Amino acid sequence: MYEVTKNFIHKVKTPAYVVDEGLLIKNLEILKSVREKTGAKILLAQKAFSMYSVYPLISQYLDGTTASGLYEARLGFEEMGNREVHVYSPAYRESDMAKLVKICDHIVFNTPKQWRKYKDKVLQSERKISCGIRINPGYAEVETDLYNPCIPGSRLGTPLESLKSEDLDGIEGLHFHTMCEQDADVLWRTIQVVDEKFGPYLHNMKWINFGGGHHITREGYQMDYLEKSIQLFQEKYGLTVYLEPGEAIALNAGFLLSEVLEIMENGKKIAILDSSAACHMPDVLEMPYYPVILQDNKICPHVEEGEELVYRLGGPTCLAGDVIGDYRFNHKLEEGQRLAFCDMAIYSMVKNNTFNGMPLPAIYLHTKEGELKMIREFHYKDFKERLS
Repeated sequence: MYEVTKNFIHKVKTPAYVVDEGLLIKNLEILKSVREKTGAKILLAQKAFSMYSVYPLISQYLDGTTASGLYEARLGFEEMGNREVHVYSPAYRESDMAKLVKICDHIVFNTPKQWRKYKDKVLQSERKISCGIRINPGYAEVETDLYNPCIPGSRLGTPLESLKSEDLDGIEGLHFHTMCEQDADVLWRTIQVVDEKFGPYLHNMKWINFGGGHHITREGYQMDYLEKSIQLFQEKYGLTVYLEPGEAIALNAGFLLSEVLEIMENGKKIAILDSSAACHMPDVLEMPYYPVILQDNKICPHVEEGEELVYRLGGPTCLAGDVIGDYRFNHKLEEGQRLAFCDMAIYSMVKNNTFNGMPLPAIYLHTKEGELKMIREFHYKDFKERLS
């Protein structure tokens, strides 16, 4: 992975995202093998990765897309070709539902109340739409509450005590999503809970959706747990199993390239970059998350304590907390030097923003043939037209 950056780190104007097609294909091949071996269907969760210029490639490996609302559903419908379009939202607007029933193959409702509200509209659609209910099993191993859908008071999914048999008239599947960047041993423990609690309802279903958060393409992923998790529901209930990974599709396949603008000192060495944590990598502030950095193609780790060659990396905005973190470098940083932040294809591009008028990074594709292809460049007009 790291050798790839030699081919483009000095060829682009920073800041810039570069997605490597070869690394993307490597992930897709793993996911394809899961589909072929298990019979499960795999969807791209667009909330993590919506670079639709590579959707034609992705469509050769996956079964379709899943969306969190109308715009993502439209994107999957328009750009992924003749593939399945799934959507889930905690609540739907009536105006959106009128459009969703024209483009979606699966619609998952958060509660039976939402299903009752839109049931007639779904049944009157010219499309054959399979509908499901998102359940909340009350079990998750996610440590950060911001990403834990099973914390007390969660709005995501219907708990067992709120579900009745009569609520499921016309419902063909159940959906749960309780994971975040986790291995399949967590999935295996989770489905024991789902099976025990919701098993009585599954005999009358056609499918079950395991949601996302599966790090299937991560090195060392425990594939055997995934396979037996899928097999359990196939054999016990005769269900089609869906997976909705987002990160796994483009995991470690993208980079954010940045340039050092200034070196200063205030109790420690500080490097100000042309990339912003607040604007270009918001998970760094939310999680917190510390991406791997490459300096001259060598790994530079995040550190907790200051020492020689440790620099605090900060963005160019006026936000005091626009800090990426403290990193130990292989040699002294210089103004004008290029750094590569790894694993920046997922969530970074879909979450970035123009706070302070920061330019959005350009988007490049490094093709499997070695060509550096400009996909999109952003300008002042893109910033201005988001405002009034």
